[in-house]
Amino acid sequence: MNSLLLVLLAFTGYILAYRTYGKFLAKKIFNLSDQNSMPSHELQDGVDYVPTKKHIIFGHHFTTIAGLGPIVGPAIGIIWGWLPAFIWVFLGSILMGAVHDFTTLVISARNKGKTIGELTGDIISPSTRYAFQFIMQFLLLIVISVFAMIVGLLFEQYPSAVFPVWMQIPIAVWLGLQIQKGKNDLVYSIIAVILMYVTVVIGVWFPIRLTPFFNSLTEDPEKAKNLAISAWVLVLLVYVFFASTVPVQKLLQPRDYINSHQLLVAMGLLFLGLVVAHPPITAPAFNPAATAPSSDIPPLAPLLFITVACGAISGFHSLASSGTTVKQVDKESDTLFIGYGGMLLESLLAVLVLMAVAGGLGMGNPDAFNEHYSTWASASGLEAKLSAFVDGSANLFGSLKIPTNVGRAIIAVFIVSFANTTLDSATRIQRLSLQEIFTKRSGKVIKPLGNRYVATFIVVLAAALLAFSKPAAKGALDLWPMFGSLNQLLAALALAIVSVYLIQKKKNVLFTFIPMIFVLIITVWAMIQNLIEFTRENDSVLAVLSVLILTLTIWLLVSSVSSLFRIRKGVMKTHESELIN
Repeated sequence: MNSLLLVLLAFTGYILAYRTYGKFLAKKIFNLSDQNSMPSHELQDGVDYVPTKKHIIFGHHFTTIAGLGPIVGPAIGIIWGWLPAFIWVFLGSILMGAVHDFTTLVISARNKGKTIGELTGDIISPSTRYAFQFIMQFLLLIVISVFAMIVGLLFEQYPSAVFPVWMQIPIAVWLGLQIQKGKNDLVYSIIAVILMYVTVVIGVWFPIRLTPFFNSLTEDPEKAKNLAISAWVLVLLVYVFFASTVPVQKLLQPRDYINSHQLLVAMGLLFLGLVVAHPPITAPAFNPAATAPSSDIPPLAPLLFITVACGAISGFHSLASSGTTVKQVDKESDTLFIGYGGMLLESLLAVLVLMAVAGGLGMGNPDAFNEHYSTWASASGLEAKLSAFVDGSANLFGSLKIPTNVGRAIIAVFIVSFANTTLDSATRIQRLSLQEIFTKRSGKVIKPLGNRYVATFIVVLAAALLAFSKPAAKGALDLWPMFGSLNQLLAALALAIVSVYLIQKKKNVLFTFIPMIFVLIITVWAMIQNLIEFTRENDSVLAVLSVLILTLTIWLLVSSVSSLFRIRKGVMKTHESELIN
C-alpha cells in the first residue's frame, strides 16, 4: 500500500463524514440554532468568557486537544501493525471522538458554559457532580505533571527547539495586541508565523541545553540529565501559573492561533513530502513480532484502544470543550465546525503520523521499522517513540530539499508547541473545575479559592509534587498508563452524561450510547489490567489511585442508571395522566 494513497482516502472520508454524519447530528439530533444565547455573551468578563471569531477559536480548540496524544499514541500503536491502528483512528474519530467533542461542547453551551463535571450534577444527580469532578481533577493533575516532564525531556532531546518555543510568547503577545487594535488577524498571524520560523532557524544554530551545566556539578550523566529535566519542569510550571491566569485574548488565543498555522504548515509539509516521495508502507499491516510465541508485545486488545486515544477519542477533549472553548464560542452553529471538525482534523494528523512512521521512517526499507518495533522494549522509551516520528518526518522533508537538522527542528518545535498549549489549557481548566467544586449554592466560590491566582497556585503546586515524586527522565512513562486509561474512562463517562441529556430531551440516544458502551468496556478492562500490573510492581500510589477511580466510576454508572429509571418512570406517569385525562 502506498502511504500517499492512504492519506488521500482518509482525507476524503473525513470530508464526507463532516458533511453527512456531522451535519445530521447538528440538525436532526441537536437542532443547532444561532437564536440560542451563548455563554461568551451572557457571562462576558474579558478573562475567560470572551466572544471570539470561529476560525480563531477553532485554532485555540485544536491546539488544546492536539497535544502529544495524536503523535505519541499512533507512534506506539503502530507496533501492532499499521492496519489496526489506522482503522481505530479513522472509524473511532468519525463515530466516537468527533461525536464526543461536539456533543459535550453543545450541552455545555446550553448550560451557561458549565464544565462537564458540573453538568453531571445537573443532569444525573447533585452528589455525582463531585465524583465526576474528582475524576477530572485526577486526570488534569496527571496531564499537567506528565506534559511538563515530557516537554522538559523534549527540550533536552531537541535543544534546537528551546529558543523558538520560548520566543513564541513575545510573538504571541504582540499578535494579540495587533488583533485587539482591530488589525487584520490573518495577515498579522502569518507575519507572526514567519517570525516564529525565523527563530526556528536561529535555534538550529544556537541550541540551548542545560545538561552541560549540571554535568559540571555531578559525575553521574543520568543524574545530570534528571536535574536538567527537573529544572525545565520547574520553569514550565512557573510559566503555566502566569499563562493560565492572564486573559485568554492576551496570550492563549494568539499563541494558539500561531500554533494552528504552524499545524497547517507541518501537515502541509508532511503531505507534500508524501506527494514527492510517496514511499511505500514498509511497516507490516499486522506486525508478526506481536504474535510470536516469545514476543514481549502485549495483546492488541485492550491496549491499542488506550494507547491511541487522541486521534480516535479522548476524554480530555470534553474538558477542553466545556472548560475553555465553550466560553469563547460566538454562535451555536460554530460548535459543529469547532467540535466535530476539530476532532477530524486531529485524526488526520494522527494518520499523517502513522504514515511518517510506516513509510517515512524507512523510505522503502523495512529494516528501519523492524529495528524499532521488533519488541515492546525497543519502542518503550519516550525518546524512541518521538524519534520515530521526528526522523520519519525529517526524511519526508528531505524529499523537499529541507536539510535534515532543520526538518528535525521544525517537527520538534511543532511537538513542543502543542504540548505546551495543552499544558496551559489543562492548568486553566483544572483551576475552573476546582473552583466549581468549592462553589456555594449562592454561586460564590469559597474563599480564598475564588481568587484565580490562589486556585491556580494550588493546582500548580499539586502538579509539582506529583512530577517531582518520580525521576524526571522516566516519571512521565510511569504515569502514562494511568493517563491513558483515565483519559478514555472520562470519554466514556462524558458520553454517558450526553446520553442521559438526550433521553431527557426525548432524542435518539444510540449515537452516543453505543460509543459509550464500547469505550467503557475497553477502558475498565484496561484499568483492571493496569491495577494488576501496579500491584505486581508494588506501585502503591498508582494502585490506590486505580481503586479510587474505579470506585468513583461505579458510583457514577449506578447513579446514571438510577437517573434513567427516574426519567422513564416520570415519562410513564405523564403518559398515564394523559390517558386518564
